[in-house]
Amino acid sequence: MHFAFSRRALFQRAAIATFSCAMFAACAGSGASAGRATSGAQQVAPQAVWPAPIDPQVIRDQDDMTYDDYTPIPGVDWTHRDSKGTVKTLHLAVVTADFPDQPFVMTLPQKSDMYGNPQAAPVRREDIPKFFYDFYMVPNALNHGHTIYDYWLEQSHGRVGVVTRTFGPYRMPGKSFQYGINSPADLPGGYAQRNLGRDLDSLIKADPDTSVRAVLDTLQYKPVVRAFAGYDETATWQEFGEMKFQTTADIPKEWGNPDASKPRAVRSRYGAMVPWEAAKWPWSNAGGGVVTQGESINSIRHELGHAAFLIGDNYNNPFATPYRRAPVGPWDLMDRGSFNGPGGPHSRWKVPANAGGAMAAGLVLRQRMQFKFIDSSQVLMLERKSLAASGLAVAHVMTRVVDPEPGAVNGVHIRLDSTKVPGSDTLRTDLSPRDDPGTNPLSSGVPTWSFYAVEVVQRIGYDSFEPDNGVLITKNKDHDRDGRQGASFGVNVGGPNSYAAYVWAIDAHPEDINVVDFTRPNGEKVMRSIADYRQLNDALFHAGTNSGSACEWEDTPNRLHFYIVDTRKTDKGILDYTIAVRSLDGSGPHTRGVALVAGAGSGDAVSFTLTNTGTAAPFTAKHATKDPLYFAYDVYRLNVSVAGSGWDAALQNALAAVRFGASQPVKVLLRKHAGAASSATVTLTATSESDPKKTVSVTYTVK
Repeated sequence: MHFAFSRRALFQRAAIATFSCAMFAACAGSGASAGRATSGAQQVAPQAVWPAPIDPQVIRDQDDMTYDDYTPIPGVDWTHRDSKGTVKTLHLAVVTADFPDQPFVMTLPQKSDMYGNPQAAPVRREDIPKFFYDFYMVPNALNHGHTIYDYWLEQSHGRVGVVTRTFGPYRMPGKSFQYGINSPADLPGGYAQRNLGRDLDSLIKADPDTSVRAVLDTLQYKPVVRAFAGYDETATWQEFGEMKFQTTADIPKEWGNPDASKPRAVRSRYGAMVPWEAAKWPWSNAGGGVVTQGESINSIRHELGHAAFLIGDNYNNPFATPYRRAPVGPWDLMDRGSFNGPGGPHSRWKVPANAGGAMAAGLVLRQRMQFKFIDSSQVLMLERKSLAASGLAVAHVMTRVVDPEPGAVNGVHIRLDSTKVPGSDTLRTDLSPRDDPGTNPLSSGVPTWSFYAVEVVQRIGYDSFEPDNGVLITKNKDHDRDGRQGASFGVNVGGPNSYAAYVWAIDAHPEDINVVDFTRPNGEKVMRSIADYRQLNDALFHAGTNSGSACEWEDTPNRLHFYIVDTRKTDKGILDYTIAVRSLDGSGPHTRGVALVAGAGSGDAVSFTLTNTGTAAPFTAKHATKDPLYFAYDVYRLNVSVAGSGWDAALQNALAAVRFGASQPVKVLLRKHAGAASSATVTLTATSESDPKKTVSVTYTVK
């Protein structure tokens, strides 16, 4: 399934913005010895470079993670708090049901079924409802101390919790495959397709315990989870299909259709031909306040996003052509971040479901604002046109899993106001050129994006199972359903309207990550397709030089430039990035200026003092955030050179954001090689990004 694109070709196809060499220099390094760190799929920290990065990109692959990767949020323990939220509590009803041909996997002897499950000691059928309650709601060894309610409390910062009641178990009237097989032609002779929800509702209505119906009929208990015995097709079709059998001819009788007159392979919902056994299962889903899922897949957090907050999916089908890049990949619950967790996505077949999707991603800024988990007072709210009037904006952005400290925010939101398309009278919000995803797998589709968002991801809490720490930049739509979904479950149909992503990550590394997905039975390596969500494992931006990533992003058509200026950790270990956003069409009424003074130096470093000599001026702008302190800055690009045989000079950070009238130190690092000259002259240059004519250079001689 590997889609071969050269790195150069992928960069050329990134149509909406630029990674020019001049722009990238601030991230890559500055000075005689500073070169850009190798980009790509780094599974470990960047190799030793000089100078050492202040914010290295260190990618952890999902397949390699274990529960030991979990890092608690400093000072916060949502699991051992009351499961109710301060604003809203979801009252969840879990109704359990098995089939005449499929008992609950958890009732079987350990590792006894054809999938190698259950992984834990069995439980009695009558105890299945209690098992689900304990697994979802009680911190224990099987769930590794993590519950449904601690996820929603964490994402909402305590505002939304979950309480649960469990019911059953019920015995379905039809066999398991009658509720899951995709085509009636693939059913064994004499069997017809059945509707799981309709049949289960009939069983509940016929239950002599009328209190069950009374509970489920109340509006108090919504959503309802139909927890059925066995597996979910999304967790078996590949792992027990092409990963287990080389060809369909290799499928043995026990994995094929029980009707020997029919083929042993059938078409899965993802399109591939797979063993009948692996494709017969229902597919987890949510709609109308009801969630349906099997024992093997712990996607309940994702499905509750649908059922409780009425939001659609934001993912693609990575196995269909023409390939479409994942919208936001591992960074959000409503995309394939629902697969995050120990062991990676190919471990979601395990029962109990404490691998793979058991530790789902957090929610991106757009979702957290839509769900009212944070409000606009916690976000720097900007408007594109107004940035030209106000000048650039600078904010301290703290990781998304905590409330920001005073003076900081949880993100930056830049509204793409309605603007004339250059050369026409057409009004559009997103001015990106149209790009056909039928021919470009990196296309974000029809340019109908509403706003940009910038946020910080830190590998703590549920985000411990993200692949990186850093800054996530996304384009977003106001609505998650706009009529452009090509088909159910994200099947690609080609052309500019093939599927409707509503959050789109800007990828700091758009080139192919070039990582093996799995190995076929004959030893053949299968690479992750260009559409695989893990292509975005290295998407985050980082501060400073030599990080292995980028520290800025320019969207030329939309007239915006983003800077990841600096990073620090608070005393509690919380990431805090300095983020700047600038309009390419104006820098406001402020007077811009810059000064540099050389300080002390030695054989290892020279210190300089950078001063913003500009002055602020009143301005009128339509930003929702009015505080002028966000606009009382300039951003400076720094460059260093050295004259002296055998000497190197470099910067760990080639960007600086300084308030009007304020100063900050700049350290230039030096390196002297054997046989070097006895002295060297270091030249540091600082240039205003708002007004490049305001530039200054200062020299210092080191002896």
